[in-house]
Amino acid sequence: MYHKITCFLPIFLLFITLSTKLSAQETNPATICHVKDRTCILEKTVKNTASINNTTWRDQTYREIAKTYAFDGEFERAIQIISKIQTPDTKAMTIRGIGMTLAAQKHPPKELNRMFSILRVEAEKISHPASYAIALTYIAMAQAFANDNEGAWKTASDMKNDALRHKAYGETAEIQAEKGDFKSAQISIEEIDSLAFRNKAYNTVSRILSDHALFQDAYIAANAITNPYKKAQAIQHMLDKQRPRDVKH
Repeated sequence: MYHKITCFLPIFLLFITLSTKLSAQETNPATICHVKDRTCILEKTVKNTASINNTTWRDQTYREIAKTYAFDGEFERAIQIISKIQTPDTKAMTIRGIGMTLAAQKHPPKELNRMFSILRVEAEKISHPASYAIALTYIAMAQAFANDNEGAWKTASDMKNDALRHKAYGETAEIQAEKGDFKSAQISIEEIDSLAFRNKAYNTVSRILSDHALFQDAYIAANAITNPYKKAQAIQHMLDKQRPRDVKH
């Protein structure tokens, strides 16, 4: 027994020594990044993330890193992170995060188009149909948010699944309505082939416009609804927003 202990003791001591050195390196101010050097911090975080065993946690961590890179203006680095993600829906949500971040930044139209084209290439790599459709929907929404309506309509039109394509046009219309651009929202809605989806989109857009006190546009949108009950609801919402009732019953 004593012989076995003496055989393993050197190995155990070596393990303790190496662990102590590694721990010291991780906390040594001379070897860690300066707190303002975000690129350095992110690079180390990317390396650390690779050691996360749980796929969901690892992919979610990569997603947030990609969004941070995009926010910091490091678009190419953000794109490189996508290939590290294994879960299709997390890839789609990462594309969404990057796209919406780009839309909020003031990039020249030509550069914005280039970056959205690269995002589209990444979306095309997603083999899972539902996740792929989600990625395209979010790209279209980001393009609309960035006032690239032509790009948003093109992205939505490329979707083969009817229901998902209708949803993409509807989501695009909602963002356009939020921006007060009813004319573009109306074009988006009219691209929807399904009457049910089109009614739903007009109803949602009418309510958004009413909430923004754009009552004339809201009324026009409400009147485009062919379902009498939904039309009445949208008009009532507009009336209540236009002149709120003190007595609610």
